[in-house]
Amino acid sequence: MQARAEFTVEPFVDGNPGPHVLAAVDAVRVSGLDPQIGPFATVVEGDAVHVTDALLAMLTAARRTGATRVSVQIDFHD
Repeated sequence: MQARAEFTVEPFVDGNPGPHVLAAVDAVRVSGLDPQIGPFATVVEGDAVHVTDALLAMLTAARRTGATRVSVQIDFHD
């Protein structure tokens, strides 16, 4: 099973990602996935287990570096 996840880390400042955003994206990257950073959200795709494990690392990194809110949407497909 595959998954596509989209996440937004707040507080959000357009064009000026804070350390909480950078840490979240780096955590996904370190997991071996290739996050696609968009203007309002970051998208990651891959094996569902790999994506969900990466999201746990992302949430932990974001929380530890000052995030006040993280929104996540996950679509699972074959």
